[in-house]
Amino acid sequence: MSVILGRLFEGFWINCQLFGLTLLFALPLGLLISFGSMSRFQPLAWLIKTFVWIIRGTPLMLQLIIIFMGPGLLGWGNPWPAGNPGRLTAAVVAFVINYACYFSEIYRGGIEAVPKGQTEAGQVLGMTKRQIFFKVTLLQVVKRILPPMGNEIITLVKDTSLARIISNKEIIMMAGEYSSKGLIWPLFTTGLFFLVFVGVLTLLFGYLERRLDYFR
Repeated sequence: MSVILGRLFEGFWINCQLFGLTLLFALPLGLLISFGSMSRFQPLAWLIKTFVWIIRGTPLMLQLIIIFMGPGLLGWGNPWPAGNPGRLTAAVVAFVINYACYFSEIYRGGIEAVPKGQTEAGQVLGMTKRQIFFKVTLLQVVKRILPPMGNEIITLVKDTSLARIISNKEIIMMAGEYSSKGLIWPLFTTGLFFLVFVGVLTLLFGYLERRLDYFR
């Protein structure tokens, strides 16, 4: 039993790495994409909105397969390192692109929801655009986007299991190997892993929402 639990922890570490790296890169990338989609330069805004539409409109599982296998099938060679590091790298790239597009829409909605009068008031006070964004707009944006952002991040926890489609040995794939041998309890154990992880995040986001409850 201890050997199986050890392998499950090893698989869950893959999920945790994918989760952490996705957040690390997708959160800032999503903000950049949101700025591009709101650009006054219409060709750029149209191009980015089209890209976001494509990514949000196709399954993440399909994107994983295309990003991992596509370059080789197109004759461009395999850009990923060999073995497990290559599969994990490809999964991170796919997840970052996918979640950055979702995050960008959340950012855009939060920024556009801030009343224009707030910006005008900052300008009257002689604040620069940078000061207005960071000292006036951003504080209100964070408050508005925290609940939907929390939902997406919790969804990300569960979506990490999709990495098995390109043979990343995450926890559900590990448990599946044992279920094929007649053991069912590892599958239920994976559910416990995810429940605990999601439970901690739920408590964290609840705490942050209470701390940021300065606009009523």
